[in-house]
Amino acid sequence: MKIIIIGAGQVGGTLAENLVGEKNEITIVDSDMAILETLQNRLDLQVVCGIGSHPDVLKKAGAEDADMVIAVTNSDESNMMACQVAYSLFKTPTKIARVRSEQYIIYQSQLYKHQDIPVDHLIAPEQLVTTAIKRLIDYPGALQVVEFADGKASLVAVKAYYGGLLVGHALSALKEHMPNVDTRVAAIYRRGRPIRPLGSTVIEADDEVFFIADTKHIRAVMSELQKLESSYKRIMIAGGGLIGAGLAKRLEDTHNVKLIEYNAERAQYLSTVLDKAIVFQGDASDASLLSEENVEQVDAFIAVTNDDEANIMSAMLAKRMGAQKAMVLIQRSAYVDLVQGGDIDIAFSPQQATISALLTHVRRGDIVNVHSLRRGAAEAIEAIAHGDESTSKVVGRQIQDIKLPPGTTIGAIVRKDEVIIAHSDTVIQANDHVILFLVDKKFIWDVEKLFQPSALFFG
Repeated sequence: MKIIIIGAGQVGGTLAENLVGEKNEITIVDSDMAILETLQNRLDLQVVCGIGSHPDVLKKAGAEDADMVIAVTNSDESNMMACQVAYSLFKTPTKIARVRSEQYIIYQSQLYKHQDIPVDHLIAPEQLVTTAIKRLIDYPGALQVVEFADGKASLVAVKAYYGGLLVGHALSALKEHMPNVDTRVAAIYRRGRPIRPLGSTVIEADDEVFFIADTKHIRAVMSELQKLESSYKRIMIAGGGLIGAGLAKRLEDTHNVKLIEYNAERAQYLSTVLDKAIVFQGDASDASLLSEENVEQVDAFIAVTNDDEANIMSAMLAKRMGAQKAMVLIQRSAYVDLVQGGDIDIAFSPQQATISALLTHVRRGDIVNVHSLRRGAAEAIEAIAHGDESTSKVVGRQIQDIKLPPGTTIGAIVRKDEVIIAHSDTVIQANDHVILFLVDKKFIWDVEKLFQPSALFFG
């Protein structure tokens, strides 16, 4: 595919890195030549210096025969305008814009039509992060939770702890422990390295285990790997921006929520729009404020300000003062691995959430869901099987007969409303939603080809 990325910041740069290795022709546009040169020295791509919404700049970037324009600058208006110009002047088939303002998102069904603002797919990072945090609160103890097939199946990452029923036992024991629940371990990471999960694989404490199951069975499977944590009731949020306010709104009816916002005017505004959450104006890294608000009784302290250092410091302080769990938002993805696992239980990056959403729209074949896992090292994909035995490499075949790329496992199949956990003799049917786990995302291209039906394929 010929793709133009407008904006060479963290999201644009990371996206380019993901796509360059997948046989795509990438051109990246930005007004900062120094950033472009750094990317060009590192990656095999074209660069154009200029304002991405200007027609002459888009033309220079190759918009006349581009398959897709992805606008991810820091300006919502610039991103939307770039899509408008790409559509009006160059008839670019697919246009994607990153939009952050709540005002544009609320009215998206009325605004984003070809006769109005021609944006085919809207990516709203704050909404994506809010949803990801909400899932972690719904499943205490999970490191990551991603949903497939409209929420019917879920892939969950948990850390195996001493005391977990399965720790010290082979994976084959899972069926004995839970005869009525079908699940599949898609991957195990031990000391940061992937291990191929076999029935004889013994789970050790501190293993990071990815399993897939029908969403209604998730808590039951988690209880096998770690002592099940009780549901979170008391939540303290540091930062009243779009993520903090959105999270407080989604949690306030079911949890006891306290929100700390530094800016007095913003705190005043939030106190009027939130019904049950209690808003405090102050500094979340002020020990006396945390002590007054009984941080030691908090089940989860979630720091989501715009300042990475402030998030890290306030979360570490809260944890040391007795908060049960500390979660932080980290803008710089390089920091995520550094902070997660000590005083900070979970660090999440808006960049990774954004990249996952963008990749869903970039993939070939009928790939309807892409989730970036382990900070971008691995991927989980939902692909729809099309065709029949004569045109498809997967339809009508048992999983053991499908030539999957190295390190790729099929975890589950969603057939209409049924979640079928994949076994070697499971046969894939047309229109099945197939959920795959890739330990090494460089094989994504091979998975895409596998799910593209061909009139010339004869088995």
